[in-house]
Amino acid sequence: MVGAGISGLSSALLLLRDGHQVVVVSAEPPERTVSWVAAAVWFPTAAGPADAVARWGAATYDVLAGEAAAGVPGVVMRESLVLLREPPAPDAPLPDWADAVGEVRPARPDELPPGYPAGLRFVVPLVEMPAYLPHLEAEVARAGGTRVARRLERLDDVLDLAPDLVVNAAGLGAGALAGDDTMFPVRGQIVRVPNPGLDLSVRDEHHPGGRAYVHPRTTDCILGGTLEVGRWDTRPDPPETAAILARCVEIAPALAGAPVLETLVGLRPGRPEICLERDETLLPVPVVHDYGHGGSGVTVGWGCAQEVAALVREVATFATRP
Repeated sequence: MVGAGISGLSSALLLLRDGHQVVVVSAEPPERTVSWVAAAVWFPTAAGPADAVARWGAATYDVLAGEAAAGVPGVVMRESLVLLREPPAPDAPLPDWADAVGEVRPARPDELPPGYPAGLRFVVPLVEMPAYLPHLEAEVARAGGTRVARRLERLDDVLDLAPDLVVNAAGLGAGALAGDDTMFPVRGQIVRVPNPGLDLSVRDEHHPGGRAYVHPRTTDCILGGTLEVGRWDTRPDPPETAAILARCVEIAPALAGAPVLETLVGLRPGRPEICLERDETLLPVPVVHDYGHGGSGVTVGWGCAQEVAALVREVATFATRP
């Protein structure tokens, strides 16, 4: 298993539960991956193809909802509000993602911030990654998985570990390992502030100043954010921090005056479409690719991991045929 973010760890855990021996190989521990700084609210963003994202997203919703009910660290079901800048037509269909989340209802006027004529209310999983990723890492270790810290130049740099199969879930680096030049960074800048008592996630995907979202966690709020295709710079941009704060105060006025705890930047693994497939040509052993999730890593992660496990079972079945 190459990669120790949400995709790598969830796939590793499912493979271990299927009885495989798993070695997780990554240059950095989970707390140094882009998954760690993800806002991590279930909501399909910057990923395709649409039909597969819907399928993987629905499966992931079910897994995370089950984990929230079971009290898994970092996972909660969060009331959410998508703000609309124009009232929808009476016969307008709900967004594609609505099929996965259960009830979606129009927001009441008293539930809207000033200046917004409409919105949609629903409930989705929110994952506090600094709690959830260590939980997943511990579950992988408890199930018998091991980890090797190694920076890879090529995917065959793991062959000395004697694998029968390699899963490539290395995030933004996965494309280079696979010789895939369609990968690109999608830079995301977020701001972390103390939670003044909010319990509602709010987002405006069409704010004229840029995307705006407020995701309350246990003790803080994640404010965002940017979706900058092709930008590699991981240094926080102070003017953008100020702009994010201003946008987020518009949609959640209770944040006015909140002090900035930190500004974080992550590079999402962008690709025209998620690559989730078996490759029999790249290495002497089969490879299963799972990368290019854009801003939807948490939203599709478990659904993709289930498909990874299914592809590995197909390889194992083929290998044991007489």
